Amino acid sequence: MAISRIGRTTIYVDDQDRAKAFYVDTLGFELMDDQPMGEPGGPRWLEVRPPGAETRVVLYQADEEFPRHEGLNPTLFDADDIQKTYEDLSGKGVEFPTKPEMAPWGRWWAIFKDSEGNEFGLSQAD
Repeated sequence: MAISRIGRTTIYVDDQDRAKAFYVDTLGFELMDDQPMGEPGGPRWLEVRPPGAETRVVLYQADEEFPRHEGLNPTLFDADDIQKTYEDLSGKGVEFPTKPEMAPWGRWWAIFKDSEGNEFGLSQAD
């Protein structure tokens, strides 16, 4: 039996409520799960996904053991139309340190920041 897909990827965040609002309300992701993981007021298991996607993104509360990643995050997102996505998200206040451009490796590419300051690559889907 072989690995067939990526089920989940994790993004460490400083504020789960703020991150949830950004990913659901600003990016338009679907909320898949949001439940306590232990003590009341502690971190929650929080999963979102792009509409209709199989892969889920876990928005996990960063701490000393699992700190938030600094710099470009290894999680990359695709868009069907990168220019339209850039225009839509910029209009919602999303910061793009790198605007869409044709990268030397032959793909449209941009970098955006989430509500927690994490940076992600955005490429145009094939």
